[in-house]
Amino acid sequence: MMLEKVINQPVIETERFDLRPLRASDQGLIELYGGNARVAKNTTAIPHPMPPGASEDFIRRAQSEDRIEDVWAMDGSKSQGHEVMGIIGLKRIDLKQSEIGYWVAPAFWNAGLAQEAVAAMIEANPQGCDTIFASVFQDNPASARVLTNQGFQYLGDAETHSVARAANVPTWTYSLKC
Repeated sequence: MMLEKVINQPVIETERFDLRPLRASDQGLIELYGGNARVAKNTTAIPHPMPPGASEDFIRRAQSEDRIEDVWAMDGSKSQGHEVMGIIGLKRIDLKQSEIGYWVAPAFWNAGLAQEAVAAMIEANPQGCDTIFASVFQDNPASARVLTNQGFQYLGDAETHSVARAANVPTWTYSLKC
């Protein structure tokens, strides 16, 4: 018998889905969706192709007691949806400051999932943040709209490395006072 590890982070409910801590059984769907080139190339850290064990390591880090990032699955089970439709996380960067990041599986694009997940995360504010930061690649304006629609303010341009693209990519940086 395999038991799921209990993680000290809340389940955050939305109308259509729950944001819940990752569990080992999410590995296959994270590999399937996160390993998609369109998803990986819009993130900084997901490699493409995804090497064996990468999603398992991601889940293990997300379940670690000394993690710096809390990660939730967008779980649509309560609406007869998929158990993993995307991922959202809050990475601690300083006292009362975190950085939000998210991706949605292509099968669920243009359905407002990212918008709903970001709104729920801001409302719940599970890390008690005073400020939440975010950055998006400049060739991903849909993700920028998610942030600005939730009240994030543009701070400036920068660039960051994308593992999947094997290159530095221009970004827009945003912040939200909670």
